[in-house]
Amino acid sequence: MSPPLLFEDIFNIINIDPDGKKFDKVSRIEAQSDKFDAYILLDVNIDVYRINKDKRYTIGLATTLDLDGTPDTGYYNQTSRETLADRYEYVMHGRTYRVADVDSDGQEKGEIYVSFGGLLMMLKVDKSVSKHFELDQRLFLLMKRTE
Repeated sequence: MSPPLLFEDIFNIINIDPDGKKFDKVSRIEAQSDKFDAYILLDVNIDVYRINKDKRYTIGLATTLDLDGTPDTGYYNQTSRETLADRYEYVMHGRTYRVADVDSDGQEKGEIYVSFGGLLMMLKVDKSVSKHFELDQRLFLLMKRTE
């Protein structure tokens, strides 16, 4: 079985609502990562999970919440065993709707677009990471504050 996390990095928030506030309970964050030089635009339900520009956040993408990598069945298991979600503060489930190769300042990168029930994410990352993503793939976004 494959490891559950396809991607994980620590992000520094650059901006919140860069195009202005559009919705009362949703903010779009713009952030840059430390390790993979990744850039993310992410819609977050701030009624559920508050975002602070002065904090750093670990963001991960996984195909399953099972720690052993067992593929997701599409059904939520309410047993008391630990899952990947227990290690994070905010979790969303969605599907990729676009995966593309782009040129970014002379570097080949991949862009991954995911919709989490209308909350959107665009992740621009090195192709060595983006090659693990495919169109119409079910993904979990996991997020937590990092010291």
